[in-house]
Amino acid sequence: MKVKELKAEGLQKKYTVTIENKDFEEKVENKLNNLAKTIKLPGFRPGKAPKEMLKQKYRSSVLGEALDEAINEATNNVIKENNLRLAMQPNVKIEKFEDGKDIKFDITAELLPEIKLGDFSKIKVEKLMAEVPEEEVKKAMDYIVHSRRETVKVEDAEYAAQKGDSVVIDFVGSVDGVEFPGGKGNGYPLELGSGTFIPGFEDQLMGVKAGDKVDVKVKFPDNYHAENLAGKDAVFAVEVKAIRQPKEIEINDEFAKSVGEESLEALKENIKKRILSDYENASKMKVKRQLLDKLDEAYDFEVPAGLVEAEFKTIEEQYQRAKKSNQLDEHEKNTPEKDLMEEYKKIATRRVKLGLLLSEVGEEAKVKITPEDINAAIMNEAKKYPGQEKAVFDFYLKNAQAVEALKAPVMEEKLIEHVLSKVSISEKTVSVEELYNFSEE
Repeated sequence: MKVKELKAEGLQKKYTVTIENKDFEEKVENKLNNLAKTIKLPGFRPGKAPKEMLKQKYRSSVLGEALDEAINEATNNVIKENNLRLAMQPNVKIEKFEDGKDIKFDITAELLPEIKLGDFSKIKVEKLMAEVPEEEVKKAMDYIVHSRRETVKVEDAEYAAQKGDSVVIDFVGSVDGVEFPGGKGNGYPLELGSGTFIPGFEDQLMGVKAGDKVDVKVKFPDNYHAENLAGKDAVFAVEVKAIRQPKEIEINDEFAKSVGEESLEALKENIKKRILSDYENASKMKVKRQLLDKLDEAYDFEVPAGLVEAEFKTIEEQYQRAKKSNQLDEHEKNTPEKDLMEEYKKIATRRVKLGLLLSEVGEEAKVKITPEDINAAIMNEAKKYPGQEKAVFDFYLKNAQAVEALKAPVMEEKLIEHVLSKVSISEKTVSVEELYNFSEE
């Protein structure tokens, strides 16, 4: 094998490789010999067929396999001998492959950049913290009460439905006089003022009585998930079957015990803890973003174009899916697609750059994922589905691919936590509004 290194371009290295014909023919011969041990030709016992007959019949079928094998071996040798740190699989292009002549092919390898890690202690980030206002605890308490309240049927036929009441309705929706799929329901309990249905729907049922029939006229939002209905005017033929009013719930120790707490005070304290946990998660998100911004500013190195292109395609595909399902956000809707693609290219470059940087951190600090880390990640996933924890555990128990998919985000979090343990962190108490202001990010 002869290797000639061509001129390097940035992170790309190119090589021209020549495999001598005699070496390739030896590989083909070995494959034919192995085949001869098992192949059976008419009139000959296995392994006894004449070699020339085997060549004539099977040489063409083993050529492709021998060629792949020869090129793979040669490519691996080039990578090993030149100590290449590949960013992705090298591109191989066959330039010459003729019977009886040397094989020539080119290798284009995109390499990982050399990254020298600096002193992370010089990086400063600010951790925002917020105290829990009493009104937030009250709001959460009201939500718990609301979710557990019962309703009773209003027997007064002249009673007009008010905000907070539930109207039990049958309805049929149509656009231009034609019913549409999913626009029909029977015995549906709709709480007036809950904002459950399309904007304007509940308002038109204020004041209705049991037995009333109402045509509710609404317009589907422009960003409605069903593209065939987005922005369309619709009419719902509604029949009010009954009106139900909520029963008053006395908020005391007995109520707290009914939701699994020892007392009303304990319930409030646990509500406060849960809210603080949410605040902590928001704070972590902001700290993480600050850190990534600081790392992006502090390090400047070339990133592999192939990795950037692959990341960009992933973002672009997500955008196209969102566009098709009418789920674009306001920024995407109001920005020309050409400008968006330029923006996404910058995001892809940043992601690859930070990914490579964190990977280098992991290599140097020998950060590893443990089974305990994966178990914790599965536990966190299960917490997102209260009451269905066992189903979530069973899903991961039976799905190795899903467990594998957890490893990348788990590793990223471990690497970020490692870097945060090295940087300088100051704390600042802010309002809840400022804590949850992610507009700049």
